[in-house]
Amino acid sequence: MDMINRLRGKVVVSVQAMPPEPLYAEKCMTAMMQSVVKGGAGGLRVAGTRDVKIAKKLFDLPVIGLTKPDVIPSNWQEIVYITPTQDEVVELIEAGADIIALDGTMRKRPNNAKLDDLIKYIKINKRVAMADISTLEEGQNAEKLGANILSTTLSGYTQFSQNRGEGPDFDLLKQLVENTNLPVVLEGRIWEPEEVDKAFELGAHCVVIGSAITRPQLITKRFVQRSK
Repeated sequence: MDMINRLRGKVVVSVQAMPPEPLYAEKCMTAMMQSVVKGGAGGLRVAGTRDVKIAKKLFDLPVIGLTKPDVIPSNWQEIVYITPTQDEVVELIEAGADIIALDGTMRKRPNNAKLDDLIKYIKINKRVAMADISTLEEGQNAEKLGANILSTTLSGYTQFSQNRGEGPDFDLLKQLVENTNLPVVLEGRIWEPEEVDKAFELGAHCVVIGSAITRPQLITKRFVQRSK
């Protein structure tokens, strides 16, 4: 598919902020998108219909859209909260997202929604279905259900993958590349350019970077903690 091909070998930037954060304001998110695109981002991953519409209006780049609750629940490791039901999928499609990212784990979804139904709906509407997963088994299941592309987004963020470590999950990337036939995206805890190089050496289709570029509070915290 064209959108998947356009992402090959690219650095995609996740431009996201939660409503309580200063950068969530529309003008701030717009400026952040413009900045990372000027820096060479090959695609954008954004949350919510507002930011999908901004990205599609301003740029001729693949836009990965997802939804999240305004406040992440305290039991976030145990529940599905990234694009959980068809309602959210419909919103993202109507907003113009090229790629719909959704929780691709095998956990129970709200309102008895089924992952295979969501994937089918995305594809019927001629969009790309990106399954965010945390284990090889989840990736293989998402492939079987028809997902177009896999992402390691949820590695370390589910009850099945609690060992986050300090860096990207290269082991999961390698497992997915070797044991599935889908393009695989490395996302999560990427802080160094060398990690991007390693991801492509291991066969990543593209790399998604978020906090290291677009979360100044986390960037600052990282420096402050190292100085103590």
